[in-house]
Amino acid sequence: MKTIKEITNFLTKFFTLFVILVAVVAILVPGPGTSLATTKIGHLSSVSILLMIVLFGMGITLSPVDFKRVARNPLQVILGTVAHYIIMPLIAFGLVHLFGLSGPAAVGVILVGSAPSGTSSNVMSFLSGGDVALDVSIGLLSTLVAPIMMPTLLKLLAGKWVNVPFESMFFSAFQIVVVPILLGVIVHTIFKQHVQKIIDIMPLISQIAILVIILAVLSANAKTVLAVSTLVLVPVVILHNLLGYTLGYGFSKLMKMDLPQQKAITFEVGMQDSALASTLAISFFNPASAIAAVMFSVWHNISGSVLASLWKKNKNNTYISK
Repeated sequence: MKTIKEITNFLTKFFTLFVILVAVVAILVPGPGTSLATTKIGHLSSVSILLMIVLFGMGITLSPVDFKRVARNPLQVILGTVAHYIIMPLIAFGLVHLFGLSGPAAVGVILVGSAPSGTSSNVMSFLSGGDVALDVSIGLLSTLVAPIMMPTLLKLLAGKWVNVPFESMFFSAFQIVVVPILLGVIVHTIFKQHVQKIIDIMPLISQIAILVIILAVLSANAKTVLAVSTLVLVPVVILHNLLGYTLGYGFSKLMKMDLPQQKAITFEVGMQDSALASTLAISFFNPASAIAAVMFSVWHNISGSVLASLWKKNKNNTYISK
């Protein structure tokens, strides 16, 4: 178990570099990743199953106590979740029109903007000295409401480019997102004295699963990802993420939150669950609409690491756990 923890810590420390390495491999040697992307087990794609494993890992670390914590201090959690689902979709919508995007590119950007908070935000918040409890709570709530929010926002903001199968997308998102989390919570609750070994290994499994998802989705789009028409997504993705950080931070300042809470809100608003966005893109739309999500996944790990590092050096850096 000590070896597993050491490997996990190593992977966490250099996760951004591994993301970049996997992205390069996917573009240069797309064959294996493409085969994985097209593989199905039953009616679920391999990418969907990998994401369910990640979210089960999130659920198994939770217990009813975590939900009680949210219930005791719901205002900041609700405010953070609302800010996330207002700021990121509207930024995506604005950038799509500013850069004149349409079709799969526009759908992909708005799908990323409509996704819940990314799991990487928890790591970045911890590294920066943010309020991790608040960060995890917002991430949990935004993820649980994602089956409703994602198809609703996509229908409102991208309906002119694509027909959004609301009911199918809702049930698919519910199956992929909510069911694994609830199953994880149930397993934790029933076997709480025996799950620590599983909890210890799940971060490693989750990180590997995310890397494999990036490999699969990017490999499936390797021929088009470097096309001139696709490269326009690079500045869009970067601006989307950085504007999310900026407006998330500004919102937390406006709400007069303390510094650790400001850090948590900043990461929760600016970092998206791009793995979920890419999974739904492949399942329901043109596979090319998943490219924006993969680019976002690579970029937000880079920007998040840099921002966490800068904040960590701040003399006012304080970690608060509530």
